[in-house]
Amino acid sequence: MLGKFFKKPADDMGGRVPPGQSLTARFPVLTYGPAQNYNASEVVVRISGLAGEKTFTWADLLALPQTTLTYDIHCVTHWSKLDTEWTGVRVADLMAHIDLDPAATHVMQHSVGGYTTNLSLEDFTRPDNLLAHTFGGEPLTAEHGGPLRLVVPHLYFWKSAKWLTGLEFMAADQPGFWEKNGYHMRGDPFKEQRYDDD
Repeated sequence: MLGKFFKKPADDMGGRVPPGQSLTARFPVLTYGPAQNYNASEVVVRISGLAGEKTFTWADLLALPQTTLTYDIHCVTHWSKLDTEWTGVRVADLMAHIDLDPAATHVMQHSVGGYTTNLSLEDFTRPDNLLAHTFGGEPLTAEHGGPLRLVVPHLYFWKSAKWLTGLEFMAADQPGFWEKNGYHMRGDPFKEQRYDDD
């Protein structure tokens, strides 16, 4: 299997490939439970917690500045995919429309189906992060989190929640779904923060 779909890099590709990762040209589908299928028109992202309550509909999100970025992504299951292209709304552009309480230090992502995953506010607001709806110039498929997912490329990809429905701002860190089940609270691939004892 490794030789057919995945390739161990000869080196770290100039610092691009974290330790323990293999390269793939494919885009493996890894999800807890079935893919969620719903129309873009049904997308609503609810802002809650330590922020003024607000909702962003699909039309609201498309009315914000749209950005296309290319970056490498890394899965905790040991694959990396280089030079992936995503289009969506920068988190920074979304945050410009959110009234955030200064006490907020973390954010919990909420998804269709009840999935959650946590981020520090510092990790969440990095300039490369997107609420993405397009991958490689095509609408994001349900299997990969479409119509809308968060993309946080500097952390393992479970931190990039598929089928995003809400952002809950918090005064302290709390574990989400995988973090409660043994995954690391942060998930830095270059530090191999895969599990809670790493």
